[in-house]
Amino acid sequence: MKPGIYLVHKEPGATSFAKVRSFMEEVRAAGIRRDKLPACHGGALDPFAEGLLLILAGEAARLMELLHPVPKTYQAEIAWGAETDNGDLHGRVVARGDPAVLAPALLEEVLRGFVGWRDQVPPATSNKRVGGERAYQLAHRGEQVMLSPSRVYLHQASWLEHDLPRSSRLHLLCGGGYYLRALARDLGRATGALGHLTGLRRTAIGPWKDPTGRVHLQGAQLYPWCASREVSEKELARLRAREPIPRGAIEPPAWAPPMGWPDFERPIRGLAGGFIVAMLAEREGQLVGSPVLRGPL
Repeated sequence: MKPGIYLVHKEPGATSFAKVRSFMEEVRAAGIRRDKLPACHGGALDPFAEGLLLILAGEAARLMELLHPVPKTYQAEIAWGAETDNGDLHGRVVARGDPAVLAPALLEEVLRGFVGWRDQVPPATSNKRVGGERAYQLAHRGEQVMLSPSRVYLHQASWLEHDLPRSSRLHLLCGGGYYLRALARDLGRATGALGHLTGLRRTAIGPWKDPTGRVHLQGAQLYPWCASREVSEKELARLRAREPIPRGAIEPPAWAPPMGWPDFERPIRGLAGGFIVAMLAEREGQLVGSPVLRGPL
C-alpha cells in the first residue's frame, strides 16, 4: 500500500465511498495508520454507474484538483418516454413524454446543440452543496432543491446505437463537473420525448483506462499532462524553505488532451529519483513550490 493513484473498476450498485473504505481497510490491515496514508476518490460515480474510479492515496489526495479539467470518457444509455426526479432508473417518474416523435436525424440535430460550453442545471440529487448541505440529502428529505446552473464543457458526443422508441446509447467526452443525468433530462425535454439514464460507464479519465484489476500509478506516470523538471537535493531543500529555484530545463508533457480541448492551467512536475517531490509554478522567471510534497509521490 503506497502513495499514488490507483485505477479501480467500480461495479454497478457499489458506492464510490465504499471502494475507498475497502481500500482503507487494506491500509489498516497492512499496519499503516490512516493519517500516514489518507485516501479519497478522484471523482465519484453514481451508485448505478460503473467503470473507472481513481483512488488517491497519500500526497495524491492533496492534488485532486489536477484531475478536474482533464477529459472524462463515458458511455451512457438513455431510456425514452419518462423523466425521473433524479435523472436515472432508480428515480421516481415525474413526467411522461411521447418517444414516438424520435428519429435518428432528430436526435443527431438536438445532440449537436449540447456540444461545447453550456450552462447546466445539476440534478436535484447531485453532490452540490446548498447552504452547507449536499443537495441529495435535502432532496431525500423531501425538501425542494433549487440549484444554480454550472458552466460545463462537452467536447464530443455521438450516438452509438438506437432502439427507438425505447432507448439510445451515447459516447461522450466531457470535462469535470458534467452531469450525464442532466444531459439525459435535457435531451428528453428538447425532443419532447423525455428521458432518463438507465446505464452509465466511465471508460477513461485522461490517458487512464477502466482496468480489469487494480493498477497502481506513481512517479512520472502521474499527471502526464503536466510538464516536468528534474530537481536536485539542494533545489528541493530551497523549495522546502519556500525559496525559488531557477527555471532550468523543462520537459514537455508526455500526454496531451484531444485537439481543441480548452486550455487549462497546469503546474510543472518536480521530479527527483523518478518520483514527484513538488508541483512547481513559474514566478518572475523562476520556479516556486506549489505545493512542495511532504513525501515522494
